[in-house]
Amino acid sequence: MIPLRLKTSGLPLDEPLVVRLRSDVEHANQHEACLVSTAEGIAEFDFHGFSFALEVEDVRSIDGDVVMFLPEGRSVHRLIRANSKHNTLLITEQCDQLCLMCSQPPKKHHVDLFDQFAAAVKLAPPDATIGISGGEPLLHKTRLLNMMTECLQERSDIKFHVLTNGQHLSESDLPILSNSLFRRVLWGVPLYSEDAATHDLIVGKSGAYERLCNNLAILGQAGSYLELRTVLMQENVEKLLNLASFISKDISFASVWAVMQMENIGFARKNWSKQFYDNSLDFNPISSAMDLLLASGVEVALYNFPRCTIPSKYRDYSHQAISDWKQKFLPQCSDCTDQRKCGGFFEWYPENHGFENIYPN
Repeated sequence: MIPLRLKTSGLPLDEPLVVRLRSDVEHANQHEACLVSTAEGIAEFDFHGFSFALEVEDVRSIDGDVVMFLPEGRSVHRLIRANSKHNTLLITEQCDQLCLMCSQPPKKHHVDLFDQFAAAVKLAPPDATIGISGGEPLLHKTRLLNMMTECLQERSDIKFHVLTNGQHLSESDLPILSNSLFRRVLWGVPLYSEDAATHDLIVGKSGAYERLCNNLAILGQAGSYLELRTVLMQENVEKLLNLASFISKDISFASVWAVMQMENIGFARKNWSKQFYDNSLDFNPISSAMDLLLASGVEVALYNFPRCTIPSKYRDYSHQAISDWKQKFLPQCSDCTDQRKCGGFFEWYPENHGFENIYPN
């Protein structure tokens, strides 16, 4: 996997520090650390007269990256990688839901790094889309919305893609959500079923469905760009057509419906055999729902589906959505002519009990 942390000699710090790594010393600014030398997998940088070393095989792979040092830390966090389209800031590991297939089970503690995240976004490459994730980011709604507003004001080219369970919006948020700055924000919100009991069962929270529907209406009233996200599971696969019908009639302002395959990590690993739905055996429940929504004018996207597990008619709806740092291809994929279009597999994909039919082109 692509490393998201690099070993370092560190800097004398009392607080976290965000800098951008730069090999072009001549044009570096005050927020950039300049490359001094490289030798045998070690790159030495200078930042305002202080030197630090990073362990990296190819210094070109980190040129332009925005990294964060922590006090007394011996590794740096690559917050934004200049050569990647998959940059997501983990705002918090706290969450108020316990989804059956959660890939990152929540933790109780929270470390506030909003100032550092704002600094990182301002140093991002031009025209970047920055993911905001958790846990549940809107548990810290005021700090998050203020950070986003600040960054959107300073960087007119930046966009955000916020992943949220949609439980923490209210009508008092309408003024900020309706601000023209937030036309550059896509809200990714999970909706697992049109049936309240099924949705609440999957997210592990009674009353979540009712509250979610109310808050989706707030996003619609604000004119927000909405991506509805549905993880494919045995619990909801037979109800996808009903869900698609519900979206077309009651949430027609949604920009896109994203259907997502499961990730075999976190809670999903324990429940994999009971929850994973093998679409390579039967794609009909998905295609029927897709056809309905496409006919209604709602865009559909397939995330985390290897292309060869999708009927040819629907393959162009698949996206290379698996983050590059956790993506892999199987040995049988080596000669596949579709690999450049395919999202591949998660690094922790279980080959012995995953898709039954994998037929690379």
